[in-house]
Amino acid sequence: MIQNFLTMNGYGLFVWGSFTLTFVMCGLLYYKTLKTLKKYERDFAKEINELSSERKKVVTDNSKIASQVLSSFSKTF
Repeated sequence: MIQNFLTMNGYGLFVWGSFTLTFVMCGLLYYKTLKTLKKYERDFAKEINELSSERKKVVTDNSKIASQVLSSFSKTF
């Protein structure tokens, strides 16, 4: 019964290969997207930290995203 399910009348190799390839490609896409997001967060935090203290306070008060990025950036480093 299990062998019939795995072989799928001779098409199992193609079906399971397709599933495997799909999951691997989705994993690679997730990893690449996460890596790019972290790079942009580091660049953004670096730009914010280069601002004067008054301007930095204005930006973080007006932008929820800026304050979240800076808080997560300070936790990781």
